Amino acid sequence: MAWFLEYIARDGSRVTRAVRTLPFTVGRDAANHLVDDAPGLSRRHARIDVDAAGRLCITDLNSTNGTFVNRERLQGTRLLKENDIIHFGGTEYRLASEQDAGEPTSPGDSERTMIAPIGRVLSAQLVPERRQFLELLREGRGLAVAAQPIVDAHSREIFAYEMLARCTHPELNKSPTQLFEMAAKLGYEADLSEAFRNLGLKAMAPMLNGRRVFINAHPKETFEEGFMDSLRALRERPDPPRLVVEVHETAVMEIERMRELAVQLKNIGVDFAYDDFGAGQARLNEISEVPADFVKFDMGLLHGIHEAGERKQRVVHDLVRTVREMGSVTLAEGIELEAEAVVCREMGFQLIQGYLTGKPVLMA
Repeated sequence: MAWFLEYIARDGSRVTRAVRTLPFTVGRDAANHLVDDAPGLSRRHARIDVDAAGRLCITDLNSTNGTFVNRERLQGTRLLKENDIIHFGGTEYRLASEQDAGEPTSPGDSERTMIAPIGRVLSAQLVPERRQFLELLREGRGLAVAAQPIVDAHSREIFAYEMLARCTHPELNKSPTQLFEMAAKLGYEADLSEAFRNLGLKAMAPMLNGRRVFINAHPKETFEEGFMDSLRALRERPDPPRLVVEVHETAVMEIERMRELAVQLKNIGVDFAYDDFGAGQARLNEISEVPADFVKFDMGLLHGIHEAGERKQRVVHDLVRTVREMGSVTLAEGIELEAEAVVCREMGFQLIQGYLTGKPVLMA
C-alpha cells in the first residue's frame, strides 16, 4: 500500500506528499524527505518507518516541540493507521492511503503547511465523515446506549446496570471504539463521552428503580474539572442516579491524582470502579493505594476459568480474596457459561456480568 501525508496549505488548498521511501523523515533540514520551515519543527523532527512485522510506525527524534498522533504526545514509537492525524510541532497532517489520497502534489515555496494548534481547527477539514460525526454529537442523531445487567453472583438478582455506548448513525461506523477514535482526531472525546452519559441516563431512568448504573469515563476526561462538574449536575437532579464511574486502567497508575479523584467522588456521593483488572498495567500495588468501591476483573482473565489449571485458578482466587480484603466489591466480567459462573462464585466473586445473565439491550 502506498501512503501519503495530506495537509492544508497556506492558500487553503489540500496538498498530499507521497511517503515513497522508508524510513521517511520530517523536519526543517534540507536532508529530510518532507522539509518544512514552519515554526515549531526541529531540524530532524520525526521518522516514519515500518516495524519488524511490516507495520507503519512513527518515532519522534527528540524534537523540541514534540510529535502528536491524534493529539497524544508521542513517547518512543507508535503504530500508525489510515486517517491518523499527526502534528509535527504545530503543523498538521492526515495519514492517507493510495485509495483516497488522489494524485500526490508537491508544494511550492508558498504552499508550506498552515500552522495549526493542537485543537479543533484544521482537523475538521482532514477527518473523513467529520460532518456526520458533528451531526451525531450536536444533534444526537445516531447516538444510542445499551444497558447490561450486573447481577448478584449467588441470587442472580439484578444489582446494577452498565451503560454501554452504541452508534446507529447510518453513515458512521457502528463500533463505539471507531467512533471514539474519530472523536480523538477531532478533539471531542470528552464531549462524546458526556453526550452518551446524558442520553443514557435519561433513557435508563425508568428501569433503574434505585439501582446503580456503571458509566465509563474516557481517559482524557477523568481528571478534568469539567468531568466533575458534569457529575455534580447529574447528582443535583431531583431524582439523582446512583452512579459508579469506571476508571480506565491508565488512570489507576496516577496514584496522587486518583487519591484526589476518590475524595471528590465521595463528596458528591458517586462510587467508582477499577475496570479490566488483570488485563492492563494496573497492579495490586496501585489499587491498594486508592481502593475502589468495585473492582471489575477482566473477561480475558476469566474466560474458560472452569477449564483452567489449578495454578491459574489459585492465582485468581488469591486475587479475589486480596481485593475483598481491601474493602472492594469484586465483579467478574464476560461470564458466558454456567460453569464459569459456578467457579467464580466459589472463588468469592460477589457480582457477575456477561451474556449468561443478560445481554446488552439497546435503549435509545
